[in-house]
Amino acid sequence: MRITEIYQSIQGESSYAGLPCVFVRTTGCDLRCRWCDSEFTFTGGAKMSVDEIVAEVEKYACQLVELTGGEPLLQKEINELASRLADAGHTVLIETGGHRDISRLDARVIRIMDVKCPDSGESEKNLWANLDALRPVDEVKFVLASREDYEWALQVIRQYDLENRVGILLSTAFHTVEPPQVVAWMLEDKLRARFQLQLHKYIWQADARRV
Repeated sequence: MRITEIYQSIQGESSYAGLPCVFVRTTGCDLRCRWCDSEFTFTGGAKMSVDEIVAEVEKYACQLVELTGGEPLLQKEINELASRLADAGHTVLIETGGHRDISRLDARVIRIMDVKCPDSGESEKNLWANLDALRPVDEVKFVLASREDYEWALQVIRQYDLENRVGILLSTAFHTVEPPQVVAWMLEDKLRARFQLQLHKYIWQADARRV
């Protein structure tokens, strides 16, 4: 596998926000979202075996592990890695862009899946069949950069009955649409979703690495 970094911090997003977490960040992504904050993962990285990655994770003695990127589902060994970590007793999260098939992942892995909104520039690549593979333990995330993104996300949420099927996360692309405005829209529409901020960007510098 090609790995950009492995480190421990707190989880900055999702319903697991604030918890200590080990992040395994893979290298490579086949999307180019306009607001991407992880462009450093597109190239480079170091080649590591699944055994080496598991050994590095275990050094932190931390129960929660997230597989992220880049796009982790581009790595052919990702399913083996996820299963090995689950076998070792870890709670395993995977954060994926939503354009790669999630149905083959180990059932113990919690999917945190983006649905790309129009302002990302990548909404046409959403793999809509993935929504059928989501379970109540999984979470679906919409990153918003405008009112138009919010209206689009609301339509998708209601069309696929996501409020009754899965955890929903709404967040804003950093320094785009203002968070209080999104919260007001959510309340007005009685949207049953979790609004989230990227905690790590408020605790540390917004462009800080390994946090």
